[in-house]
Amino acid sequence: MQTIQLALSDSKYCEALREMLAQDASFRNCQIELVSVPQPPKSGVWVIDSRVLDQAPLPLPHPERVVLITKNDPEKLTRAWNAGIVSVVFEQDSLSTAMLAILAARYRTCKTVI
Repeated sequence: MQTIQLALSDSKYCEALREMLAQDASFRNCQIELVSVPQPPKSGVWVIDSRVLDQAPLPLPHPERVVLITKNDPEKLTRAWNAGIVSVVFEQDSLSTAMLAILAARYRTCKTVI
């Protein structure tokens, strides 16, 4: 079972995202956890905000598994790029956009290298 760890400062956004994930059939086999700081999972996705990224040591373990929710700010985007994060959602984007990014990160974690 994959884990999706939500480490977001905005509690309303975090709870709304958790509810959407719990109700979506694509995430039926996932354990959704609300955390203050994500723990490196064996398999799973981290959904973090700039607060967590700013405190994280670089390089991140498995940056392909990370979805960053942040402001459209050049400094934040540069840090995300340097961390190797490929999924960035802006704070003003819809929850559906965040869901799509999480789904993409989830599928990247399932990919096997041949």
